[in-house]
Amino acid sequence: MRARPVPSLTAFQSGTQKLRVGVVVLDNFTLNAFSGFVDALRLAADTGGRSRQIECGWVIMGKGPVRASCGLSISPDALPVDPRRFDYVAVAGGNDYPTRVQPAWLTEYLWEADKLGIPLIGLCTGTFNIARAGLMDGRTACVHWNVHEYFAEQFPKVEAISDRIFLDVGDRITCAGSTGSQDLALHLINRHCGAEKAQQSLRHMVLNDRRDASSPQAHFASEIRDLRDPIVRRCATIMEQNLDTPFLTESLAEEVGLSSRQLSRRFQASLGMTPSRYFRSLRVRYGAWRLVHSTAPVSTIAAEVGFVDASHFQREFSKQYQMTPAKYRKSPGASLVAAKI
Repeated sequence: MRARPVPSLTAFQSGTQKLRVGVVVLDNFTLNAFSGFVDALRLAADTGGRSRQIECGWVIMGKGPVRASCGLSISPDALPVDPRRFDYVAVAGGNDYPTRVQPAWLTEYLWEADKLGIPLIGLCTGTFNIARAGLMDGRTACVHWNVHEYFAEQFPKVEAISDRIFLDVGDRITCAGSTGSQDLALHLINRHCGAEKAQQSLRHMVLNDRRDASSPQAHFASEIRDLRDPIVRRCATIMEQNLDTPFLTESLAEEVGLSSRQLSRRFQASLGMTPSRYFRSLRVRYGAWRLVHSTAPVSTIAAEVGFVDASHFQREFSKQYQMTPAKYRKSPGASLVAAKI
């Protein structure tokens, strides 16, 4: 019979770890960003996939049970611990970032950590919480492309970027979240515990390599933000978030309170094409990005970007790039083109 996991605070207190992180978990947190970060630490901390906090230490902190955005509930092991116990304090933010409020205790704790010189980490929307505490003004923050506009609107004194998976400037580390949190954790493990421990974690996660900070997010956010028509910009954002779903101009028009004809006119004026044509273009361009940044078969990529079969994807791809997906994948300049999606 296997032993039950030891609470993180109990395990943490007994160690002399090379890397020690306190993770504040907030209600409605994104599970992928949180678990990817912590599990990368766990797999580097011990050998054989065990969870003893030998090389790395972590404490999961909060003010009571919280629920992930997927519905999973967890109970943090401790109230906020003296920040001096950690090399970093991370915040795993929630999907309620549009509410513009946060607990007073969190703001106080982040200020305490900052005054003590403890670097702060924003995991996914955790960067909203650090910024809401007034600790990001005049700085640059890496945020997920899906929340870029929300962040820029709420924090005009912070430069938001979505051209990479994380940004490490020493006392502030901001991460787009999702699987980028794993890469950030591996970056910290490599720094504090060495490349061998980072590789150990990678092997256990069945990953070939870790991405560096400048690895691009797969999105069209910069192009969309440049669209002047707010309706077209909103529609383009909706399209980007639903590349793998069937598209109907009528449904999109209803979503933004216009008729199909009115919406088509606005797309023609802004982009010189119909909504459906623009949507196909986004799908094909994301497919091009996947061709360069993965080894997935063309048929798999076609399904990921919403085409019913590979032949349909290949026809649309050839129209847009004047070559087949297979030839594009092998072409020398493909990575430069795909990086601009």
